Amino acid sequence: MGAWSARHRKTAVFGWLLFVVLAAYLGGVHGSNKVTDSESMPGEVARAAKILDEAGIKSPAAETVLVQSSTLTADDQAFRAVVDQVAAAVGATGRTADLRSPYDTQAISADRHSALLQFTITGEDREKAVANVPAVVDAVAGVQAAHKDLVVEEFGEASAGKWFQDQFQDDFARAEWTAVPLALGILLIAFGALVAAVLPVVLAVTAFVAAGGLVALSSTFLHTSDDASSVMLLVGLAVGVDYCLFYLRREREERAAGRSAADALQIAAATSGRAVLVSGITVVVAMAGMFLTGIADFQAMSGATIIVVVTAVLGSLTVLPALLSMLGDRVEKGRVPFLHRLRSAQPAGTGGRVWNALLTPVLARPVTAALLAGGVLLALAAPLLTMHTANLTFQQQLPKGNALVATSQRIEAAFPGSPAPATVVVKARDIDSPEMKAALEQLQAKALASGGKMHGPITVDVHAEQNVATVDIPLSGSGNDATSTAALKALREDVVASTVLKVPGTEAPVTGNTAGSHDFNQQMSNSMIPVFGFVVAFAFVLMLMSFRSLGIALTAVVLNLLSVGAAYGVLSLVFQHGFGAALFGTSGVGAVESWVPLFLFVILFGLSMDYHVFVVSRIKEAHDRGLATREAVSYGIRSTAGVVTSAAVIMVGVFGVFGTLSMQSMKQMGVGLAVAVLLDATVIRAVLLPATMTLLGERNWYLPSWLSWLPNLDHGTPEPRHGSEERERVLV
Repeated sequence: MGAWSARHRKTAVFGWLLFVVLAAYLGGVHGSNKVTDSESMPGEVARAAKILDEAGIKSPAAETVLVQSSTLTADDQAFRAVVDQVAAAVGATGRTADLRSPYDTQAISADRHSALLQFTITGEDREKAVANVPAVVDAVAGVQAAHKDLVVEEFGEASAGKWFQDQFQDDFARAEWTAVPLALGILLIAFGALVAAVLPVVLAVTAFVAAGGLVALSSTFLHTSDDASSVMLLVGLAVGVDYCLFYLRREREERAAGRSAADALQIAAATSGRAVLVSGITVVVAMAGMFLTGIADFQAMSGATIIVVVTAVLGSLTVLPALLSMLGDRVEKGRVPFLHRLRSAQPAGTGGRVWNALLTPVLARPVTAALLAGGVLLALAAPLLTMHTANLTFQQQLPKGNALVATSQRIEAAFPGSPAPATVVVKARDIDSPEMKAALEQLQAKALASGGKMHGPITVDVHAEQNVATVDIPLSGSGNDATSTAALKALREDVVASTVLKVPGTEAPVTGNTAGSHDFNQQMSNSMIPVFGFVVAFAFVLMLMSFRSLGIALTAVVLNLLSVGAAYGVLSLVFQHGFGAALFGTSGVGAVESWVPLFLFVILFGLSMDYHVFVVSRIKEAHDRGLATREAVSYGIRSTAGVVTSAAVIMVGVFGVFGTLSMQSMKQMGVGLAVAVLLDATVIRAVLLPATMTLLGERNWYLPSWLSWLPNLDHGTPEPRHGSEERERVLV
């Protein structure tokens, strides 16, 4: 691929540009098909959404306005007048329906100081409701401005959805505008030349743009999501820059060693190009494991990530060698004097002072180094034993002090469980039959007599034509704690089972936020072993086939599991228990987002192979030249030190940007990835990997005779540059 691209430079470059433009244009024209509610959640929640979809019942976006006073009660005329003003104001917008006064629904707190005005936002779907809600929010704000002695605040599905939509767009734009210049700045320091620094960023960005179009085109078959776009940017920028960095640094190193331009490019293609291909395949295989979850959002993330990684690999192996062939040594144009002199003063392959300072004692005392590094990683992983996962509530997701969170907490305090009640979706043969009417009444009565697990107000909506009814029942607890889970279990297994499900031909799945969190966690737990097993097994097989070594394959798997475990421990320590959370602009929320551990596992297992394949390929390259394992390890680590450092800093920087975003789940994802990559590039690559390989010695390359049928994938190792002089340089 590299040779063809170098010979057909214009075809490769203009072909790539045409591909990017066409993919982006066609994807924009086609549009994206998003994951539906019935696809996005498992269990009873998915079944409830499907019943409503099939019946053509659009769950309206429910909104509430809290009217609260520290002095007045709901019985006072002044309090009632404010409630009436709110009702008139929201009704005048023409964008509300089903307006219910608290004096009709008895939505008045036990202390009589709070009342909830309930209504729905008009709109054919949630997107239309979100578009309509700002006018209603403004109307409520107008009443609040006129009555500053009372609390008049709105909260609901549409107003929260509007905040999330705006914040997601702002965060996504901030991530784009921060991550790209950050990567460019790091590359400028690494190369000391503007052209060399810009090249990887341009290729990574064009790969992301093309992949975005391809994801939109493929969404006809595999629906996508907003989360998938974030993940695609996160992974696409990181791997795109890294792959180009690997390739470009090797080509520059060979030129600095006296190779001709053609030979340098050929060697880079045969060595770093091969490492890029293997690591790209490993990332794709790891991400494919997410399809085993059976959850559409994960499948969307997996599909988008696979597409962007394949696109980045394709660009690195085709257009990059074509551009390098075109530019030649002009890739060093735009030199930054100080930075370029600093880089030039360090001979290629020596590793620099820091890496030499680390590596020398590691190779001298590998047992001590392995025990210390392993101990550090196990200590960091220890909090994993206490990890609690949950679908974070609205209050947990948003930043501390957020106005919507404050309103939600006030409503929760005055009306426990009411902001997000459980919904029983009843599908019957005849919803108006006497048996079903009696069963619905029994359902309400039994819920209210549940010993505090469920409470009023209970709302029943009957859709006679579709033979469907929805029953909203507030649950006790915060929404994802043990109290709420116990209430949900009682509702499903006792209340619903002993009432409406007694009527033949009836379905009654329970949905809602608590049910969604419970079912999602259950699905995640059931998916862990298949996904972990799939990813570990295939990564092991890929390493075995790539290096024809049982020791290398086992080492890769064990080291990756250690870095993932350490990342899990840090996540639990920071975001669950709150240690050091202030450094990331957050606080401990008592749980880790339920999808984050599985997502981190597949991403990290794929990405950490970038370093492993690149470093071990260089070690094997030296070993194949005849060096002993200890000498080959020393050469491989030192010769890749600069690339690994630059690539790790870029990845940590890009992932760290996501750790600064507003939503808790994005913070956890970004911090988890950044910590794992940092540990992988330092503790593992600089200490544990060389120590382990040194201890194993020639056993690193052991392949049982019964596996001798494995294909011999040539690493493209070039001949030594100057015979014995090369060996002497390596030893030094």
